[in-house]
Amino acid sequence: MRALWQLLPYYRPYRGRFAAGLALVILSSGLAGVIPWLLREAIDGMRAGATPSRLGLLAAAMVVIAVIGGAARYGMRDLMNGVSRAIEYDLRNGLFRHLASLDASFFASMRTGDLMARLTNDLSAVRMAVGPAVMYLVNTIAGGAFALVFMLHIDARFTLVALLPVALLPVIMARGGSAIHRRFEAVQEHFSTMTTRAQENIAGARIVRAYRQEAPEVARWHAMNEEYVRRNMRLVRLWGLLNPGFSLLAGLGAVVVLGYGGRLVLRGEITVGALVAFGFYLGMLTWPLIALGWVTNLFQRGAASMIRLNEILHARSALVAPAAPRSLPPVRAGRAIEFRNVGFHYPVREGEAPRWVLRGVTFSVPAGGTLGVVGATGSGKSALIDLLPRVHDPQEGDILIDGIPIRELPLAALRAEIGYVPQETFLFSDTIRANLAYGAHDPSAIEWAASVAQLDETIAAFPNGYETLLGERGINLSGGQKQRAALARALARRPGIVLLDDALSAVDSHTEAQILQGLRDALGGRTAIIASHRISAIREASWIVVLDAGRVVEAGRHAELFAAGGRYWSLLNRQLLEDSLEGERDVMAPGAISG
Repeated sequence: MRALWQLLPYYRPYRGRFAAGLALVILSSGLAGVIPWLLREAIDGMRAGATPSRLGLLAAAMVVIAVIGGAARYGMRDLMNGVSRAIEYDLRNGLFRHLASLDASFFASMRTGDLMARLTNDLSAVRMAVGPAVMYLVNTIAGGAFALVFMLHIDARFTLVALLPVALLPVIMARGGSAIHRRFEAVQEHFSTMTTRAQENIAGARIVRAYRQEAPEVARWHAMNEEYVRRNMRLVRLWGLLNPGFSLLAGLGAVVVLGYGGRLVLRGEITVGALVAFGFYLGMLTWPLIALGWVTNLFQRGAASMIRLNEILHARSALVAPAAPRSLPPVRAGRAIEFRNVGFHYPVREGEAPRWVLRGVTFSVPAGGTLGVVGATGSGKSALIDLLPRVHDPQEGDILIDGIPIRELPLAALRAEIGYVPQETFLFSDTIRANLAYGAHDPSAIEWAASVAQLDETIAAFPNGYETLLGERGINLSGGQKQRAALARALARRPGIVLLDDALSAVDSHTEAQILQGLRDALGGRTAIIASHRISAIREASWIVVLDAGRVVEAGRHAELFAAGGRYWSLLNRQLLEDSLEGERDVMAPGAISG
């Protein structure tokens, strides 16, 4: 339950509404306690021969109090539930804002479905704890207190006897609450697993169908669903046992009222009206004790969910903000970039030896220059590109832009200088224009960027042009079209630094040549780093580094590296051979030769 105390700051903006809601809860409970007392007066008055006008006055008073009490109950629900919704709104915004500040290593360790479950199911459980649960808790305490006062006023000994059966309610509640907490955690954990599986199947629908795995996936989902039902049934059975137990003890209390109270009436120690009122008050006291179990359930669920949300809120980015941030000088002809003995490995568990992805990488790119990074798959090209916008930070060495270490630059300012095209293209479910304008400051640059990326003719062919709505992850575009869209999005920002990570791997060689020709003009005055496993993409670069197993094994211009006959020469010859074989396959394909 301690996890819920961390939510106290969220109440602060709404403390006036919250206090008013609690006041209405107490008022409604107090008014509810007055009605049985008036009923007692009416019953005893009838037996004593009270006048019709007095009985009418008592009846009218009960109606007025019931109306006021109903209005108070409406107000308390409106205020308390409204506050809980406002806190849910703030908490959801805070969670999303915090997620946006976390680095790539956090998302690598957290499943997407798990995050979705926490932002939906868990957040809903926390809302129930901060609003309805508090309201019902205060209502049970206030209602029980008022009922107890009235009962003691009728007969103290009668009250003690009537409370004996219901004294076990708090014990059952305490024992059952901890069990409910454990079982609810198990339900939420499995729900996260199911959400992850559903998300992966929806996102990977093409792969599932291509490999004819529909039936196995349905069977796996069926098994997971059965486990979800089983865990929920364990929770429901426990809650199902608690409720009848509460009702049984409440029934025993009613038996005591009828038996013991009837004897008191016959002996003349209390009136019939007092006995009727006492029965109502016992019900008012018993129901809060029963409801306390339900309220405890809400608090236990909320606490379990808040612990899961705290795993997000307490996570911290590995990218440390600079203590004394510096600013880059005004850009003139691109930005100078320098890597000094850079070494990088992905995060490892404690006790594990790191597997270095890059080691001892040193090079420099002059302002406005173009660096080509080439190497076989797994040589470290993507990791090198990711280090510049600080997707990750290196464990060794320094990276400098215009002589300033990037760790000393504000993250937002650093990334504002960079147009980044990652290896895996991601497009949003929005229009083509909105995707290309993502992060761009000048809307007029969108069409220019599309023409440089050789995407303008493709866009023109769509019925709605730039307003064409893309499907999820740009599913209605081909792989090459997606890459060109990502390239146009990066160029539309008019950045000082352009990073291309195998950004043309899905386009044909003819389109690649056209894009590269356009890029030469577009990159004028900008610094570019182009990583590719295809030498054709980087051969015109002003400087080329060759990576092998994370180390720079060769560096120079195209002609120099080719003449050296080393790793670069070997990669180029292999690609020429692959292109030659591909050409022969095209010629030998059916229909390629017509007579």
